[in-house]
Amino acid sequence: MNLIECHNLAFAYGANLVLEDVNFALSSGDYLCILGENGSGKSTLVKGLLGLKSPYRGKISYGANLSAKQIGYLPQQTEVQRDFPATVREIVQSGCLNSLGWRPFYKREDKRRAAETMELLGISDLAKRSFRELSGGQQQRVLLARALLATKKLLLLDEPLAGLDPLVANDFYRVLAEVNASGITIIMVSHDVHPVLHNARKVLHLGSKQLFFGSAKDYAESPLGRSFLGLDQEFSNV
Repeated sequence: MNLIECHNLAFAYGANLVLEDVNFALSSGDYLCILGENGSGKSTLVKGLLGLKSPYRGKISYGANLSAKQIGYLPQQTEVQRDFPATVREIVQSGCLNSLGWRPFYKREDKRRAAETMELLGISDLAKRSFRELSGGQQQRVLLARALLATKKLLLLDEPLAGLDPLVANDFYRVLAEVNASGITIIMVSHDVHPVLHNARKVLHLGSKQLFFGSAKDYAESPLGRSFLGLDQEFSNV
């Protein structure tokens, strides 16, 4: 069974239909990049996948005992988030909050997983540092660790590298590739063509409706993909 499936999905705000005809399925270990211009419905779809907005019509199905609350989510950062007065360890451990239930405190297992995740992302030495004192790249690693602690199956990232320099971005993509190689499915919303050309295996392109869903290879060879990725322009300048 697929990890997640969307069937004839549509979303509306009031009487205004903002996204329709969305149909795709992902298996465990997939890596999907969602592309589209501003206002194309990407953020609305993210809210739907997270269970924060109900479909106008259609259905989202989860397999492998996955639920919307078990999706690790890394949203776009705001200035308020960048200045959050907490330690790295506190922020990473907060990824366990959905699983605490009635328990008011973290269990030993929660703390162990947090320590292992920080080690995986190379931020163990930052555990006692204040989040607000970190560089942009370090902050994104911390927030990725938090998202990873919330899931064992699916990561959803919304423009995770906005405002970061290319070197930091490349390092972040390398870490994501390692996470994906461990079996975790990745869905990334991005304006950056890098993950499409180098990491993603599937592409979903939105434009108030589904314009393309398929392999990254087929997308890069399609007229829509070549135009959006700038490949036609690249060859016209040779």
